[in-house]
This record gives sequence, structure tokens and C-alpha cells, in this order.
Amino acid sequence: MGILNLFTAGGVVMWPLLAFSLLAVALIIERISFWVRISGKQNRIVREVLRLYQLDNVVSTLEALRQNVDLPIARIFLAALELEEPTPEEFRLALESEAQAEIPVLKRFQNIFDTIIGLAPLLGLLGTVLGLINSFASLNIGDVGGTKTAGVTAGISEALVSTASGLVVAIFTLFFANSFRGFYQRQIAWIQEYGGQLELLYRRRYERRGKQG
Repeated sequence: MGILNLFTAGGVVMWPLLAFSLLAVALIIERISFWVRISGKQNRIVREVLRLYQLDNVVSTLEALRQNVDLPIARIFLAALELEEPTPEEFRLALESEAQAEIPVLKRFQNIFDTIIGLAPLLGLLGTVLGLINSFASLNIGDVGGTKTAGVTAGISEALVSTASGLVVAIFTLFFANSFRGFYQRQIAWIQEYGGQLELLYRRRYERRGKQG
């Protein structure tokens, strides 16, 4: 049975399932592109920024961050480093507040993925119910094995195809949604690690400046 025949056999619920699957694929492609771009250069940039800042080369540090402002970690670091003579506490608060502001960017589309994962099996179940209703509506006890058999078969086919389609869409989306959730959690831990290193370097620099003053 071809894809078109399967789609037709699945009944009316196949249309929203098709919309969900197309939306999921589009968002998955966007998220994959985002995480590949982040993973590709962020680690190298941050190590270079921390090295420059440790050498007290603040101008080069800010320049390197501004050249990579498309990275979440660069925006977080800039929010603190562009403050004018902040105390260590103000520096830490700037890092934390900007990190919180970046969370929606890192978790983008997660709610949509969760919605698709939850609704796709329910739509499949709805298709099952509708298919069984069609089967019973076509069933005539006095005509078993007669002209109504095709209607019963079509109803059962609708029930099975819609259920399978709903599960396939949900499983496919769940796999990628969980992968992106793992990327997000690792990114948060990574931001905390390197943010802590930058804060430590700033505290040392602040204390040296205070002793010199």
C-alpha cells in the first residue's frame, strides 16, 4: 500500500497529523542548525576570551565577544563586562540575569514539541474511534459476508492506520525533543562553569585594583 493510499485510509485525522509532522520537521531542522552552530565555535571562543581576560586585555576581550554576539555565552559575558566599574556582586548579578534571559532562546520550541508529542497519539486514538464507528455503522448482522463487508474493512483500516500514524509522529518528535533537552541542560551547566571562571577572574582583578588604589 502506497503512502497516498495509507493517508487516504487513515481518515480525517491524517490531515492534522500531517500538519503536526511538517511543523515538527521544520522546527527540528531549525534546532539542529542552532545547536550545530553553537557547538561548532562556542567552546573555542570562550576559551580565547577567558585567556585574554586573564591577561588583563579587556579591549581584545570585548572585541572578541562583540564579534560573536550571536552566541548566547558571548551575550552573557558582555552583559557583565560592559558594566562600568561594577562590584563583584553586581558583576555576578549581571551574569545571572543575562543567563536567565537566554533560557528562552535555548529552550525555543520546546512547548510546541511537547504539544505535538501529547496530541499526536490522541489524534490517532480519535481516528481509531472514528474507524470503529464506521465499521459498526457498516455492519449488518443479516448481511455478514455480503455487500457491507467492504465498509467494515475500511473502518478497521482507518482505525489501524490513524493509530500507527499518531504514534509515529509522537515517537519521531519525542526523540528529537529529548535530544534538544539534553543539549539545553549541558549548555546551562557549561554556562555556569565558564561564567564562574569569568566571575573568579573579575574578583581577582577587582581586588588587585582595590589594593593598588
